[in-house]
This record gives sequence, C-alpha cells and structure tokens, in this order.
Amino acid sequence: MTTGDGWVRYWRDPDPARPLEAMHAHFFDHVYAPHAHDAYSFGITDLGAQRFRCRGAHHTSGAGMVMAFNPDEVHDGHAAAEAGYAYRIVHIGASVVHDVLADAADGRAPAMPFFVRPVLTDPVLAGALARLHASLAGPAGALAREELLASTVLAMAARGATRAPRRRTLSDGGRRHAARRARALLDEAYAEPLSAGDLAGAAGCSRYAVYRAFRAEFGMSPSDYQRLLRLRRARALLAGGVPAAEAAESAGFSDQAHFGRWFKRAYGITPGMYRRAVHGPPPGTPSGR
Repeated sequence: MTTGDGWVRYWRDPDPARPLEAMHAHFFDHVYAPHAHDAYSFGITDLGAQRFRCRGAHHTSGAGMVMAFNPDEVHDGHAAAEAGYAYRIVHIGASVVHDVLADAADGRAPAMPFFVRPVLTDPVLAGALARLHASLAGPAGALAREELLASTVLAMAARGATRAPRRRTLSDGGRRHAARRARALLDEAYAEPLSAGDLAGAAGCSRYAVYRAFRAEFGMSPSDYQRLLRLRRARALLAGGVPAAEAAESAGFSDQAHFGRWFKRAYGITPGMYRRAVHGPPPGTPSGR
C-alpha cells in the first residue's frame, strides 16, 4: 500500500494458529504512537534512521542496525533523518520462539529469551533477519521458511539475549542415520511441500537435530537438497521437450519466475536457453536469434 507518507507491504502466515508476520515499509513523516506487540519483533533499518523511546530511554536505529523488542514492550517511533526511514520487521509469536528453542533442546523446556538492548549492531543477525523476511514475503517453500525461521530465532537468542539457548546434539552414528533417513524422504517426495516436521518424523529426532545432521553429512541444508532435486527433475523435463511452465510445476516449484531464477543460479543459463540448446529454436524463429 502506498500513501502520501510512503509505502507499506505486509504479510501474515495464513495459519491463524501460527503467529508470524512480516512488514516492509518506508516512512517520512509517520509517527508511531506508543504501542506494544504481543510477539518478539525484530527489525532491520535499511535506509535513514528511526528514533524511538523504549524502557525510559531514547534509542536510534540507523542503516544496518537491528531492533529487538520483547513481547509487550512499549515503544514509539519516528524518522530521525531527512530521508525518513525504510525498514523490514518480523513479528514472531512467543509460542513460535518457544517451539524453536524447545526443539533445539530436544524437547526440554527452554528459558525464553529477554533482549536487554533494543538496538544491536550485528551484521550476522541483520543477514539472518533479511533472509527470513525475504522467505516470508516471497515464494520460498515451506521447508526453506522453517529452516530460516529456526536459524534466525536461534541466532537472536544466542547473540542478543541474556542467555544462549541450550542445544542437544546427536552422536556420529545417530547423525548419519538421521541424515540418511531424511534424504530418503526427500528423494522420494521432493516435489511435495515437505515440512521440517516431516523430516524430523522420518529421521526420528527433532527438527533442529535433523537440520544439523543433514548439513554435517551432506554439506547442504535439506531445503537446498530439495531444490537441487527439483532442478534436476525440471532439467530432465525440459530436455524431453516439456515447456518451462509445465516443467516448473511438475518439479514442485511455486511459480515459473522462482524456478527461472534458481535454474540460472544453478546452471548459468535460463530454462528457455537450455530447452533451445536441446531442441533448437521454435519453428519460424529467424536465424541469429
């Protein structure tokens, strides 16, 4: 939505039982009244600066900085630069944070984080939040979103909270077993919208444990491997003469544009270029094109 004061884009998880939201905005004169969210709220300032009052003191978040608000923490906000401020923010419900931390601790009740500083200068956190925000607002698959959500919550809890989350790790044998069982499921059902819970069920361990085991064993995340299998399938379909849109859908990609971006990143050419290299240009195409 565009207004005279800037623009706003908002996204919310369609599952009403899953409190997870994301916003991207650029404001010039907009002033937030004192308010609080019933969730952990993590923002990245992209442009300009935002000034706000929180816990009885004034704070300023400039470009590249991270804002961290605990649930029910009252704050306001307004521009602190002539260019206004552009920022991305994700709101993650306490129940989601609890589930991620409990999963990482293999089911043990976690100590919920409390962020002492409302503004952090941390490029690693900023990068994690940016990737999570992009996955929430874009065409990323369920498995990739869950991986990014977990890694972001764990990074925030470890780097910005008063105590690091407790984590459980598998033995070497358990790690290999879990990773191979998860890969077997991906090999069988890569085109399906598998979740981290599906992989954990197949592997017989927590979502966090199977993610760590898979990366350690195969050098990539489960969602990376799923995408690789989808790209290989789509490539084979293109070689067989299937149009790009049909190949993308059959292989499990959410849309053709998403498929095209990843195909080029993986192979250096577009799906159309690959198909033409195999089958030649469509009939009637002038030479030299």
